[in-house]
Amino acid sequence: MAEAVLIDLFGLKLNSQKNCHQTLLKTLNAVRYHHGAKAKFFCIMCCSNISCDHDNCELETGNGLSAVLREFETVSNPSMAASLYIIKQKVDEKNLSSIKVIVPVHRKTLMKAFIDRLFTDVYNFEFEDLQMTLKGGLLKQSTEVNIITAQELEAIQNEIETYLRSLPALKGELTIITSPLIPDTFIHGFTTRTGGISYIPTLSSFNLFSSSKRRDPKAVVQENLRRLGKAAGFNANKFYQIKTDHANDVWIMGRKEPESYDGITTNQKGVTIAALGADCIPIVFADPVKKACGVAHSGWKGTLLGVAMATVNAMRAEYGCSLEDIIVVLGPSVGPCCFTLPRESAKAFHNLDPGCVRLFDSPNPCVDIRKATRILLERGGILPQNIQDQNQDLNLCTSCHPDKFFSHVRDGPNFGTQIGFISVRE
Repeated sequence: MAEAVLIDLFGLKLNSQKNCHQTLLKTLNAVRYHHGAKAKFFCIMCCSNISCDHDNCELETGNGLSAVLREFETVSNPSMAASLYIIKQKVDEKNLSSIKVIVPVHRKTLMKAFIDRLFTDVYNFEFEDLQMTLKGGLLKQSTEVNIITAQELEAIQNEIETYLRSLPALKGELTIITSPLIPDTFIHGFTTRTGGISYIPTLSSFNLFSSSKRRDPKAVVQENLRRLGKAAGFNANKFYQIKTDHANDVWIMGRKEPESYDGITTNQKGVTIAALGADCIPIVFADPVKKACGVAHSGWKGTLLGVAMATVNAMRAEYGCSLEDIIVVLGPSVGPCCFTLPRESAKAFHNLDPGCVRLFDSPNPCVDIRKATRILLERGGILPQNIQDQNQDLNLCTSCHPDKFFSHVRDGPNFGTQIGFISVRE
């Protein structure tokens, strides 16, 4: 049984027949009867106040319809995108995921197209035809439409994008952390969690990653990314991010893209590359001499596997970069104050350098992945002065600063994601 029930009356026009209200009343009562045992949320979606074809046809207060309508939340907006997004917020407030959509048959395909773009696989949708017993029908159209044209899909996408662009930023201003080590040849930075439109508490507000396990759809993440591109000065349509595998594979742009990789390098102007981070380290690499750059995602596994130096070596092999020219900036990550590993896993960090581990004799020692990354970079030949990991807000522990950063350690599986990004300026 559904936890939430949505009735689509978006195209409703009541007929002038005397029993039109009673038909709607019976429909709403039937919905309450069949779903009242489990459903915690009942909602009617319409484009305007429920009305009749004729100016003198008003809702009858004596037939019980008004009373039943008060048992349903009503979302009235001429925009389908706005209506469904508002309903999504109400569903998310109640932490519901199983939704029954009762929709006129001619609108089912359209409804599914909007839902596909505004919801993720966290939600389970069931669709039921809205049945009307009144002769002639309560709705003006009744023909089933199974196909949406490319033009209609584009219109749906435009409507969603236009609505999301109109939403105010949440939790303060969009903030980008930059490094003075990286020259203006590059556009670069590390994001924080403020200034976006994501409203789910653990994703709020500048979440930059969507997945089937989170409630933030791609459309919201794309709007956050558009705002980032506008603020930073890069083209969000030429944006590529790591497909994380917590390993050390690197994609050299221009070559065949692997299925997964934790590093990217490029020397293409105007192309922005990004590494995800929410405790793991987003690392940015820049060579001002060869005008090449890279990014890497370095969690504890990737750190031990040497993803940082793998990215450096890819830049050297592909673009002829010299070790002494490469600048490396470590973005915000979890600190040893909050990150622990089982002793068996922590041994590898202790073997690398005892200074990377605190309380080594405990069952779950504290591990410093930032220190380990710096050690590996220096051993690989990167100049110590070309590594930045302790300036501005870069060395703040993501878990300790919920006002600034997302954190998997702190927030659990529904964590938000920040990024480190870089591009060669056009």
